[in-house]
Amino acid sequence: MPTSAIDESQCRAARPAGVTLILAIVIVVVSNYSVNFRYIVPDIAETARNMVEHATLFRLNIFFNLLYIVTLVLMSTSLYVVLKPVNKNLALTAMFFRLLYAGMWGIIALNTLGAMRLLDDADFLRAFETGQLHALSQLHLRSSWDAYYVALPFWGLASTVCSMLLFKSKYIPRALAAFGIASAAWCAFCALTYIIFPDYGKIVHIGFFDVPLTLFEIVLGFWLLLKGLRPPGIAGLDKAAA
Repeated sequence: MPTSAIDESQCRAARPAGVTLILAIVIVVVSNYSVNFRYIVPDIAETARNMVEHATLFRLNIFFNLLYIVTLVLMSTSLYVVLKPVNKNLALTAMFFRLLYAGMWGIIALNTLGAMRLLDDADFLRAFETGQLHALSQLHLRSSWDAYYVALPFWGLASTVCSMLLFKSKYIPRALAAFGIASAAWCAFCALTYIIFPDYGKIVHIGFFDVPLTLFEIVLGFWLLLKGLRPPGIAGLDKAAA
């Protein structure tokens, strides 16, 4: 049974959880639209030129990746504090899954740094032809793409468990928690299916894998930030009053 009262530590953790949920989305959007979607293009040579001409932006993007990791760590610990009274083991499992997801972003940062090194290191410039360097650099960038989809199931699983605990606890409206369960499970399913069957991306556009979950976490973030946690008995009182 969910706890009958919300303690002070949960209340204190709810708003940092909300802030980090929102901040994480903002970081990813800024990173993608300011650098990734703008300068990483299908043409290998053009992408390489972009990386050389806009090296500072790409290094700033690496900083965004590291900032995203810090945000995810803070988010994970805050949500653990919120959900631990509901089920400690499941809350710990969700935190572990989210930290695994965060760790993959370190690999993404390393891949980007490696791609840049290939294009500006004198030893590589002497050892390889220009076309080879461009191809190797693009391989590093595409490895980052692969790393994201390897990480994505862990994000989906973490959010599925968190949403289940939120549904059980009634700390947020159950309809919102149910949407979280569905969208997170969908994300995990799509990511795992895409890894096993790459053609799945032609059936369901890869952009739809994580969009519902992103929307849920934005709403959840604002809910926790503005409203915090509501005692489990509120839902019952609202129903009785109606």
